Amino acid sequence: MSPVIKKVRNPFAGSPGYNCFGCSPDNQIGLHLKFIDEGEYLHANWVPTVHFQGYKNVLHGGIQATLIDEIASWFVYVKMKTAGVTSKLEVRYKKPVFTDKGMIKLRAKLQQQRRNLADIEVELFDSDGQVCATGIAQYFIFSEKLAREKLYYPEHKEFYEEE
Repeated sequence: MSPVIKKVRNPFAGSPGYNCFGCSPDNQIGLHLKFIDEGEYLHANWVPTVHFQGYKNVLHGGIQATLIDEIASWFVYVKMKTAGVTSKLEVRYKKPVFTDKGMIKLRAKLQQQRRNLADIEVELFDSDGQVCATGIAQYFIFSEKLAREKLYYPEHKEFYEEE
C-alpha cells in the first residue's frame, strides 16, 4: 500500500516578523521551500538559480547545508509535531549540484531519537536523481507546550490543507 501524500501548508506565512530565509514565501532573497509529507519521509523540490552559486554553475555548499537544515526543521514540525533548534549539523558533499540543470530534490526521515534529541537524515538529489549531498541534522526537541509558548508552534492540523 502506497503512503498517503499530503502537501504541507506553511502556517507561519503572513505572520508579522516572519521572514525565514529557508521557507518564507515573502523573503525576496530566500529559498521559498515548500514541503510534501509522504509516509515516513518529508520531501521538498527546489530549483536553484545562479545567484546561489559558489563556483560557476555549482550550488554553494552553504546553501546545500541550509536546504538540509531547513527540511530537517520542517520534519520536526510536521512529523514530530513540535519544534526544535539545530544542535549539530553534519553534511557530506558527494558530487557537485549544478545551478543550471533544473530541479533538485530533498528527502528527510528520522534516523533516531534519544529523549529530546532527534537525528534527521537528509539526502539531496540532483535533477538526474543522483545523491549529491547527505546530512544528519541533530535537533534539540522542545515539548509541544514549550514549542507553542516560545517558538510560535501552531496546532499541528494547521500544517495541512482542510480536507
